[in-house]
Amino acid sequence: MQTFNIIKEINKPEGFRANSVIGKFDLSIANYKEHFKGNIDFPEKWQIGLIVGNSGTGKTTIAKNVFGDDYFEGFDYISKNIMDDMPKNCSVDEICKTFNSVGFSSPPSWLKPYHVLSNGEKMRVDLARCILENKKRIVFDEFTSVLDRTVARIGSFAISKAIRRTDKQMIAVTCHHDVEEWLQPDWVFNTDEMVFFCQKKMKDQKLISKYSKLKDSGIYLGNIII
Repeated sequence: MQTFNIIKEINKPEGFRANSVIGKFDLSIANYKEHFKGNIDFPEKWQIGLIVGNSGTGKTTIAKNVFGDDYFEGFDYISKNIMDDMPKNCSVDEICKTFNSVGFSSPPSWLKPYHVLSNGEKMRVDLARCILENKKRIVFDEFTSVLDRTVARIGSFAISKAIRRTDKQMIAVTCHHDVEEWLQPDWVFNTDEMVFFCQKKMKDQKLISKYSKLKDSGIYLGNIII
């Protein structure tokens, strides 16, 4: 179990314009603190986790505090094609296979520089590079945040399958609750309510509930009661 108790102090804004707004709208603003407290009770075996909640609920703060060493800060892309930006110890076949696994399956786009790619392609390239890098765990913030939700759905399905083919772990951090359905994480931490739940336990509870309803209706575990 990972317990966190984070206090983040926010300073009163300074400057002529900021103080003008404070005076104009009669705002009472002073130094204040944000407090994020909770528990993440990891299941024994997991590969995909999800931290989800509305803006300002502490997702990034929690992700950086709990998983600081694994938090993805972005890569430098300096080559004229993204193939050459991948780790030097990876073969061409390995890179191509990983691109395909995350749903980035356009060989002509593999020969383009990173900055000309679409937002969806950039996210997939970043994930592919994270998989190819020698890291056990990946914490990916703003997951699908800038994507059309149809593109986000397709990308989430592909990325979920790609991660589960490896021995790596990924934690997606996002404000989009729809990702849970598409990514099918093993656990979820909801920062709106600061609650954690494990998908396996939820599925088991739903199964128990289903059998309870069958029993109440006279049908239980394949037996017919007359």
